[in-house]
Amino acid sequence: MKILVRILLAIVLSLMVLGAILVFTASSTYSEVRFDNIYFLFKSHISKMIFAILVGIVFSIIPYQYYNKYSKQALLFVIVLLIFTVLLAPKYKGAARWIDLGIIQFQPSELVKLVLFMHIAGLIERKGKLIEDFKNGFKYPLILIIAVAGLVVIQPNLSTAMIIVFTSFILLYIGGAKLKHIVASLGVLSLAGISLMMLFSHSRSRILGFISSFNGNNEPNIQVLQAKIGLGSGGLFGVGVGASRQSDLFLPESYGDFIFSILGEQFGFLGATVVLLLFFTLFNIGIIIAKKSDNQYGQLLAFAISFNIIISAFLNASVVTGLMPTTGITLPFISFGGTSIILFCASVGILINIANQGNKDKTVRVSTID
Repeated sequence: MKILVRILLAIVLSLMVLGAILVFTASSTYSEVRFDNIYFLFKSHISKMIFAILVGIVFSIIPYQYYNKYSKQALLFVIVLLIFTVLLAPKYKGAARWIDLGIIQFQPSELVKLVLFMHIAGLIERKGKLIEDFKNGFKYPLILIIAVAGLVVIQPNLSTAMIIVFTSFILLYIGGAKLKHIVASLGVLSLAGISLMMLFSHSRSRILGFISSFNGNNEPNIQVLQAKIGLGSGGLFGVGVGASRQSDLFLPESYGDFIFSILGEQFGFLGATVVLLLFFTLFNIGIIIAKKSDNQYGQLLAFAISFNIIISAFLNASVVTGLMPTTGITLPFISFGGTSIILFCASVGILINIANQGNKDKTVRVSTID
């Protein structure tokens, strides 16, 4: 397991270093125009990246069993934060998703994903075989999923709600829930979620723009159009680091949600493919750690964390390439820092702790046998 942890750390740190390079090259023009300092956003990203690494170290030390013990209280707290965000937080680009803490804008929807997965993993472990029964087992995590995803949808934040629902149901399936309960619940929630999203002009315009793009040559919006231009101009090997044209204010949010386009432009198709393969490798390492954990809670939590990372990465790439409606999903460890990079590092810290705990338990068993 030590080798797996080292490879995991190497991948995460490599992605973060690459992210720092891309954020600088993608944000320098905007920083100069907006703040009269080409390093403004880059320095902000570096400070958040360092803080994220420290958070990851802390979470790698805390025994993951504590999350099972206190996940209920943590989930209730984050739900309160979500309610506060929906009711009182100011809107930005049509969505109320952020709580301004001064030095950083905090997104409760990012935190609630991790906390909900912690709690559902604990519920599955405690319910045991009862999770197969709708009334006595399955309905309890289902109520929590509906409550959390519903609050995230009305922000509106469909993409995060999708990740919450999909990952939670995959977790329930792996934990032993019946497929018929999952399919029926997922179908109803999908219809309800789409109906809710059509009530908000912000999300409705994105969905309708995406649908209309199938009827002609128009792209869903200017971001997707410019993102595709960036990806196409990168060719096979890319235009080179710092030679991006799309980052010269042609592509909005080029250092954030659409940084995958800058990656493809500067490092080409091969570079973008290598990064996606790194995410796939990270996911596989997480699955191995889950399988080697000696208890169900560690197995489920490790899987949920790994799945959350890879689905976020591939959803981000899907949006940039126009395969999905524009969302606010960041590219893990690479996009401009904030709540996302901090919580992804915390997640990796938990994954490392699960791996290390497995090592300790096996060492104790061997010593006992000897």
